[in-house]
Amino acid sequence: MTFGIETIRDAARRLEGRVRTTPLLSVPMLDELTGARVLVKAESLQLTGSFKIRGALNTLLSLTDAEREAGVLAFSTGNHGQAVAASARMTGARASVVMPQDAPRIKVEGVRWWGGEVVFYDPATQDREEVGRGLVEERGTTLVHPYDDVRVMSGQGTVGLEIVDQLHEGGHSPDAIVLPCSGGGLSSGTIEAVRSTYLGVTPFVVERDGYPKMARSLASGRVETVPAVPVFLDAIGSPTVGQHTLTALSRHPVTPLTVTDDDARVAMRAAFRTLKLVLEPGGSAALAAVIAQRERFAGQSVVVVASGGNVDASVFAEVLAG
Repeated sequence: MTFGIETIRDAARRLEGRVRTTPLLSVPMLDELTGARVLVKAESLQLTGSFKIRGALNTLLSLTDAEREAGVLAFSTGNHGQAVAASARMTGARASVVMPQDAPRIKVEGVRWWGGEVVFYDPATQDREEVGRGLVEERGTTLVHPYDDVRVMSGQGTVGLEIVDQLHEGGHSPDAIVLPCSGGGLSSGTIEAVRSTYLGVTPFVVERDGYPKMARSLASGRVETVPAVPVFLDAIGSPTVGQHTLTALSRHPVTPLTVTDDDARVAMRAAFRTLKLVLEPGGSAALAAVIAQRERFAGQSVVVVASGGNVDASVFAEVLAG
């Protein structure tokens, strides 16, 4: 299967009526804070609390009955795992999710609530892909990769199709689109969809400061990795990117940015204060970049994808109090 706008449109047809059309939000207070016209795509309000349900469910719906009956497996810091568990429940499949021992409690509980089995691994001594692929071979299940799969990328790309429709409805013409980037599934799918209509829009991907694996991959033309360490920005904490996602993003003039933990805290507070949105640290990364780099985006119309809101209450309370 060759990834592109047609596979994204196919995914949209497959997902119609099964996932939420999330709002594209704006508020004068946020515009004043950033010096830009900011339009926030609130995927934190999506089913399971993040955009991940789109790619996971598109993949599960693309499997044969026999494959679904044999079960599926994912490795995830949490959002993809919840999405796979939910998609399995919605399609009558069984799901197992390999998660780090230090995964946020809300994400572990979410996987279990949807009926998924949680298999913990130690990120300090084990590689999640090795653990996951070993279980796939042992159990005969299907691996649902968190990002490096055309079906997943296409499902995530439906975020972009919705953005295009919402921009048309609002009479907006975007100058830039800013997305958080972990393995690249969301950014590759969404940028492909948005630039199929708005070719002049400038795409940005946002990574953790000090761990710019997509920036390095785009520069070298090959998949690069960074150390797998516990991070505050866990939703964008993948140690590597996908070959499919790298190939797709390389077709576009992508500018990589980075944000710090403190940048994310500022953005989480801003999203709650101005939009009444609860964002997890990684889910706030795109907004964090626009706030932290105000001069870069000043005077522009900027679409920001707020990718998820699965944050432990204690962490969120600490951020708000900071």
